[in-house]
Amino acid sequence: MSEVIAGIRIPETAAAAEATRLIRETTSPLIYHHSLRVFFFGEIHARRLGVKPDPELLYLAALFHDTGLLTPFSDVQRRFEVDGADHARRFLVEHGFSPAASDTVWTAIALHTTPGIPDRMGPEIASLYLGVLTDVLGFGLDGLDADRVGEILAAHPRGDFKKEFLRAYFDGQKDRPETTNGTVNSDVLEHFIPDYRRTTTVERIIGSAWPS
Repeated sequence: MSEVIAGIRIPETAAAAEATRLIRETTSPLIYHHSLRVFFFGEIHARRLGVKPDPELLYLAALFHDTGLLTPFSDVQRRFEVDGADHARRFLVEHGFSPAASDTVWTAIALHTTPGIPDRMGPEIASLYLGVLTDVLGFGLDGLDADRVGEILAAHPRGDFKKEFLRAYFDGQKDRPETTNGTVNSDVLEHFIPDYRRTTTVERIIGSAWPS
């Protein structure tokens, strides 16, 4: 029998079970519980908006969305979101999902830190983004049913989430600072590295190879 929390059922599929085992064994409790909360909050936002994401795809996207911050999923050459998205797509392809489903999960993860775009896209992409916003920034929290939120937190506690997540967020990107240019991620490096200064878009344009 599948688990139901706050009226939301965790998908009871072989792929969901395998992904849960994989993420639980290869990431930290911080990321694991955060990812599950993102799934539940994403489902709540979807219902509030009247959209119907595929529960299994949303669940898989939530599980993999921050894996790019950690080994063995991280890569020093790319944005952490892309690392997580690539691994998620590989997982889906290996488990027989269609190219369209795999691409949906890839896009949801790749865009989950990009403001102003994912919430205008398909149900899985928008729901993941809104779930992330709620768990990380408290977006819409005052409008959520307190009992449902309490049930989610009882199953997947936050602990000292703000402090621990910021540290994990930084640790996952400190060795590839150039990948944060033009993203909200550069804020985290600036917070932890006092003398860090990202290259601005103005500097990149003025310093380009063009003479004028």
